[in-house]
Amino acid sequence: MPWLREGSRVAQQQMLREYAQSLDLSFRVKERRRPKVKSRKTSLPSLEYTRSGFSLRKGRLILPKGVTIPVVWSRELPSEPTSVRVRQDSLGHWYASFVVRREITDSPQGQGGIGIDWGVTTTATTTDPTFDLPHLGHRRRCAAELAKAQRAMARRHRKGRPQSRGYSDAKRRVARLTKKAARRTTHDSRMWAKHVVDQHNLIAIEDFKPTFLAKSTMARKAADAAIGTAKQELIKRAKRSGRTVVMVRPAYTTMTCSACFARTKQRLELHERDFRCDSCGFADSRDRNAARVILAVAERGHVSVEDVRRSNHHPQVDSPVAV
Repeated sequence: MPWLREGSRVAQQQMLREYAQSLDLSFRVKERRRPKVKSRKTSLPSLEYTRSGFSLRKGRLILPKGVTIPVVWSRELPSEPTSVRVRQDSLGHWYASFVVRREITDSPQGQGGIGIDWGVTTTATTTDPTFDLPHLGHRRRCAAELAKAQRAMARRHRKGRPQSRGYSDAKRRVARLTKKAARRTTHDSRMWAKHVVDQHNLIAIEDFKPTFLAKSTMARKAADAAIGTAKQELIKRAKRSGRTVVMVRPAYTTMTCSACFARTKQRLELHERDFRCDSCGFADSRDRNAARVILAVAERGHVSVEDVRRSNHHPQVDSPVAV
């Protein structure tokens, strides 16, 4: 196979190691089948180079076969990288993710707990109003520009024939606008998760699955709110900081009073945003009351608690840094 000689042997050997690891893992879990190989036509290129297959010179990434790439660095590398993975996204942009060795710093000492209830009007409502995550609507802001690009893509679409270059350009523009809004939402979710985790030791999260919203009239607004992204970022950062994370089932949280824990007889409709208890007369916002109920359930230990702890001694670990 002469085409193998044209590529880097380091990347080819690393690909074989990854395939062997996935094969060993599949047999270890008793699946007894070979892992699926990605198709070159449907998958995006991604190659990993070990230390002997790349180098950094004057801010440029040097790869085998005379490939020199100027890198736009997102941050300074804390140490010498041990490997790098070069990949391409759906927009044709190339990214290099370096694996470096860094020291794990202690997280700031948190105080108390916080309950989080997910919504659409407000992405996250907490027991403390200062930690709420509002719905910023990044996708709604570029909706007019996105609709214009989608109309241009629809006009240039050819049925039963190969697509033109104009169609590909319009499709790329639609993807660029969509990814721009998604990046802004991810950034806001990360900043909010860091703010919540740094201030609290116990984080009670509503185990809400927003998949059913995709079939409702709130599908576009729910996608813009990106509840799943905010939830993943919060859990990931809480585990990394050694916080206690409690996943609470959402059943009856909006029907229970956070003051006397009496349950209403009728389920609240979506348009009913205020909660009032018939037993004690307590009244509050529907989502705020649900957040307090979620925190109370977590503190009483009525659910399965996932404790995330770390030892006092933090050794050096290898962590990826993307640029």
